[in-house]
Amino acid sequence: MSPLRFGRKSWLPAVLSVALSSALPVSAECPTRTDWPTEDWLESKEEVAASRAAQLRALEDYAFTLVGKDEERKGVRTDGLLLIHKGRIIYERYGRGFDASKRHLAWSMSKSFTSALTGIAVGLGKVSLDDSICEHVKATRQENCTITVQNLLEFASGLDWREDYENGGTYQTSSVLAMLYGAGRKDMVAFITAHEQQEKPGTSWRYSSGDTTLLAGVLDAALRPSLGREWPWTLLLDVLGMKSATWERDPKGVIVGSSYVHATPRDLAKLGFLYLHDGCWENRRVLPAGWVTDSTAVSGPIKLKSHERGSDDVQGWQWWLNRPIPDVQEALPWPSVPEGAYAARGHWGQSITVIPSKDLIVVRTADDRDGSFSLETLLKLSLAVVEDQP
Repeated sequence: MSPLRFGRKSWLPAVLSVALSSALPVSAECPTRTDWPTEDWLESKEEVAASRAAQLRALEDYAFTLVGKDEERKGVRTDGLLLIHKGRIIYERYGRGFDASKRHLAWSMSKSFTSALTGIAVGLGKVSLDDSICEHVKATRQENCTITVQNLLEFASGLDWREDYENGGTYQTSSVLAMLYGAGRKDMVAFITAHEQQEKPGTSWRYSSGDTTLLAGVLDAALRPSLGREWPWTLLLDVLGMKSATWERDPKGVIVGSSYVHATPRDLAKLGFLYLHDGCWENRRVLPAGWVTDSTAVSGPIKLKSHERGSDDVQGWQWWLNRPIPDVQEALPWPSVPEGAYAARGHWGQSITVIPSKDLIVVRTADDRDGSFSLETLLKLSLAVVEDQP
């Protein structure tokens, strides 16, 4: 990606103190529709329940069948499941004490929100993809000033980061656990930039909550002076009408970009709807033209070298992709799903999946613990619900 495409020239109005939703002009290149879900979603649940009963039963039998007692944390443990087809909720169900009004921790789906905010900041001219992080934040290790905004978007910082969770990490051995709960939690930017570089930035892919949280720190430094500490709401969450959304911060006031968005499934789905409409909302452009396309294309570093990458780990700019990796992997991560689908995904089974060719968004909140859940299976069963539907 040439840095000239997403350089510092602003494409948005210069007055940043007003809410973005009222500042953005109507764009001729945006899809024109009257049923944007800013306030709430339209619904067709009853019609679909009547016409697709067998398909919905199969979906529910998979998604809502607990194994043993709830406290044993076995089997597929769905807390919420939402299908949105052609802009309407066609299916919605909750489990384990959740309902449509209750927020759910998004875990690493937060990364895709941070990616979207990066696009907005680039469009405002507040950051550029080729900016060194040190143009915005102080790095504990000076050599980490070679890391750019794009490197962070692509999980390509080159930092020796250990993304180990409860099955293989401790505060002493896992970078992410230390960042969230241990020595790094008081100042996450300082903690992340204290890591040594293992490889030259931009030359390899490694999934890293550190990269995304450092990216959030860069955005905070660039945006807070003019927009205040509520800039994620002003620029994105309020624009989409995500009234339920909260986002935890570290003690320095920086949002934890990797992990800590909380929102209802109905509100989480709005990020998918934004991307399904090429970054437009209410017929106005929120993300720069081309941002969605570039975000959902296979990133350059993952084609070069990957650390601890599984066969379903194909990524763009903090989105998981159902695409092959040229010259590396021919198979699709989810073979039963149309190529070009993409998802925000989080720990313990969270997902916002966008399937553009079917005009379908599938949102799932969950508490999976034993590894038995398959996103591909869920998506296959969800696709059956909308198959041959007008």
